Formats: sequence, structure tokens, C-alpha cells
Amino acid sequence: MTFIAKPRVTHPSLPQNALGLTRRAYEGALSTLCAGCGHDSITAAIVEACWRRSIEPQNLVKLSGIGCSSKTTAYFVSGAHGFNAVHGRMPSIAMGANAANRRLTYIGISGDGDTLSIGLGQFCHAVRRNVDMLYMIENNGVYGLTKGQFSASADVGTRAKKGETNLQPPIDPVLLALDLGATFVARGFSGDKHQLVPLIEAGLKHRGFALIDVLSPCVTFNDHEGSTKSYAYTREHYEPAVLADFVPSEAPITVDYGVGEAREVTLHDGSRIVLRKIDSDYDPTDRAAAAAAVQARMSSGEYLTGLIYVDAGEERPDFHQVNATPEEPLNALPYEQLSPGSAGLRKVLARYR
Repeated sequence: MTFIAKPRVTHPSLPQNALGLTRRAYEGALSTLCAGCGHDSITAAIVEACWRRSIEPQNLVKLSGIGCSSKTTAYFVSGAHGFNAVHGRMPSIAMGANAANRRLTYIGISGDGDTLSIGLGQFCHAVRRNVDMLYMIENNGVYGLTKGQFSASADVGTRAKKGETNLQPPIDPVLLALDLGATFVARGFSGDKHQLVPLIEAGLKHRGFALIDVLSPCVTFNDHEGSTKSYAYTREHYEPAVLADFVPSEAPITVDYGVGEAREVTLHDGSRIVLRKIDSDYDPTDRAAAAAAVQARMSSGEYLTGLIYVDAGEERPDFHQVNATPEEPLNALPYEQLSPGSAGLRKVLARYR
């Protein structure tokens, strides 16, 4: 994977955060994703949230798996620690790193395929163990990196680039997380920065597992194949002189609407989704009511966005409380304290005989 560094030019009048850093300090490499990709809008929101939270770059850990979404970690906070894991296995890496050093801030970036297909088991156990991290799903309903196959979040009736129709019901990560006992559950839209940035800030501050499912349009593989101007139709009816591909530049989709309102959003392929922001009197501390609200809006063809559920009382212990991990990072503990010795090891092994 090739990364293109951004020019390090900073205007002297740029605003600074509490650390004296500008937003430029939270940027990464230039994106190689398709122009207009919703994932890049999510990157911009992460940059803004980390800058506002005055997170020290060297104290941030960013992790990902495989897929278009997993490239995102290269595009923000270049001074942070990073690990690009095997497909679907990012939660295990995050759990191990978090167990070793609880003082760092952890952001996991994943996709609907990386999370809800090959990584579904890992995702579920990260939720039930309440790992202290922000887990963001860049959800576009397709496998963009492998040319647009249906993902597990594709809605019934969705048409793929090659024309087939999805007949299998989707897995909703928000409902799944609520059912598994997640202590922070939210959904956003990549084009609604006004809502997404505060959600990311809240997720970064939350103690325990924080999920944000972000609907993020794919500009390349959500095109309508019924059109005679589609990529598939053109390739079927014309003889190309060379084997080439072309992805047209598209403008990012953005929306701005009030609390409690619904807004129909037209995607690049002409299809539409309906977003509804949570009402101001909505109670995000009632898990059962939250699940019912999500399902009610889904039955009306709407996606409920905003902070859907949070364990405000923080009654459920997080990963470190359950496992009684030390406050001191493991790499800072002396060897004598980490090693149980031969007698101690025999005592531990005897428990499993």
C-alpha cells in the first residue's frame, strides 16, 4: 500500500487546541479512495474530533482490518500508533493492546464486511467484554475493495453492480450491539458532520466499548445497473480498445437538518435513504426503548441517527475492571512483578489439571 504524504505547510493564524496544536497535526496521508467517498468525510470528522478533544497524537492508537474502510487509519493523526490487522481480526489486536496499556486512547476503524461477516465473532466478543475503545463501522453495504459484492448489511432488494438482487435480510450492527449489552451505541451519516463530530467526541470520552455505525455511500459500486449509462451496460455493449477502468469524480454528500426531523438523502446512484435525527426529549438510557425505536424507524424505511443508547450510570464494569488489570502499563512493570516464578507457574498450571 502506497501512502502520499501531505505538504507540511501550516498557516500561522490557524486555531490551536489546548495542546497548542492545529488541525494539521491530526491529519495523515493523502487519501487514495475514490473521489467523493463517504469514508473521507468520516476521516475529516475524526480529525476534527481528535483536535477538539486535544488528544496527544502519541497517546492515540488506531487499528483496522482489511477493506476500503481499513485504509482510513492512514489518513488521520500520522503521529499516532497504528496496526493494520488481518481481515476481521482487528478487535483481538485492540483487546491485547488495551490490556497492555489502558492509558492510551483506542480507535478501531472497520467496515460492514470486516465487522459483520468474517469479523462478526470478534466484534461480538469485543462488545461483551466491554473493551475500552471507540469502534467505528464505515457502512456502505458492499465489498468495495473486491468490486462490489453484497455485504451482510445490504438491504433486501438492493441491486449489485452486476445486476443481481439481494434477497437476504441484513444484520443491523446497532441492534446487535444493543442486544449484546454495549454501553454506547450511536449511528451517523458521513455527510452530516455537525452530528458526527460530537458523536465521535463522546465515543472517545466514553469508558468501555463505544460503537458508532456510520452510513457511508460508495460512489463506485452503488450505481444503478438498470441505466444504459451504467458501467456494466457500457461494457456489455461496447468493444473497449484497452482494458481500463474509470471512476468519475463525485462531490461528497452532505446534509444539515434539525433535531427530530427526517431528511431524504439521494445517493450517487440515484437511490434514496431517509435519515431521522433523534428528538430532543429522547431518552438514550433505556436499552429496550432504544431497540424499539430503531426497529420502529426501520419498519418505516428510516435510519435513526444520533446517540441511540448510553449506559449513563456506567454500572457495567469495563474490560479492565473485570480482569483487575493494573493502572501501570505492562511494559512499565518490572520483570520480577510480571514473572510468577517456577513455583507460581506450577500453582497456576495446577488449576487446569
